Amino acid sequence: MDLDALVGRRRADWERLDALSRRRRLTGAEADELLDRYQRAATDLSAVRSGAPDATVVSYLSTLLARARGRASRVPTFSWAGVGRFLAEDFPAALYRLRWWWGVTAVVNVVVGLVLGWWLVHNPVVENSLLSAEEVQLLVNVQFESYYSENAASSFSTLVWVNNAWVAARCIGMGVLGLPVVWVLWQNIANVAVIGSLMHRHGRAEVFWGLITPHGLLELMAIFVAAGVGLRLFWAWVAPGRRTRLANLAAEGRTAAAVALGLVLVLLLSGVIEGFVTPSPLPTWARVGIGVAALLLFLAYVFTLGRRAVRAGATGDVGEDLQAASAPSSG
Repeated sequence: MDLDALVGRRRADWERLDALSRRRRLTGAEADELLDRYQRAATDLSAVRSGAPDATVVSYLSTLLARARGRASRVPTFSWAGVGRFLAEDFPAALYRLRWWWGVTAVVNVVVGLVLGWWLVHNPVVENSLLSAEEVQLLVNVQFESYYSENAASSFSTLVWVNNAWVAARCIGMGVLGLPVVWVLWQNIANVAVIGSLMHRHGRAEVFWGLITPHGLLELMAIFVAAGVGLRLFWAWVAPGRRTRLANLAAEGRTAAAVALGLVLVLLLSGVIEGFVTPSPLPTWARVGIGVAALLLFLAYVFTLGRRAVRAGATGDVGEDLQAASAPSSG
């Protein structure tokens, strides 16, 4: 083997591989190029070792390949810039892009809940089949109101945060199956309708709305978002469009994961409101006003930052360099 001829012919390719290996971010095309040049350099190293084992060239190529391998398999590290980008672009873009899914889900559930509640109020026989008269009195006069204040605010906030995050995770995680999401929504809205009807029938409507509205507006909206995103995940493989079912499901799955992560923060805020505002001695109008303001801020967040991010090209999906990452190998 003419080692000098090989080095002269391949040096430019090696230098290009070295340049790609030192970049902090790669486009999809550059990532593919890095893998291709890595494989060629690995072949060159094998040829040098077997045909002309020059220590300097072997050391150079070994170092070059190690750096390229590390770059290709690098796990993204935490950065506050990444957190800011997620909150300002990725999360609101995903919410805005999927707005029709969770928006329709929210409207349908609210209508169903109101109709069911109205029907229960005018059909008290159903009440008797669910609870005894003593249990109803205990619920409407004691348990519903004391539920929000019987535990310390901090521990109660944590409890409801974890519970609501679990419900949202179920909606997204089971979304690929479709029907389980509808069942979770039905259980949630039916529970609210039953309790609301009992409170209305026994003259406690003001207490009901005064306690459930401050945190419930944002909390229910977060659940509706999770359910809408879950149903979109189901539709991704039912009607994949131009992409294959697997590719479309993967893309929507990555977006769903981003939404799930962002909803953790939304539900944290609703949990704080439920723990500290709902049972507080503030007048009803103030507590309700805080709940309305929280919901309006969320919607403003989606329809300002989200719309802006989508117009700038954001989708809520990860970057191209992470969509099909694979570690190179040689030999």
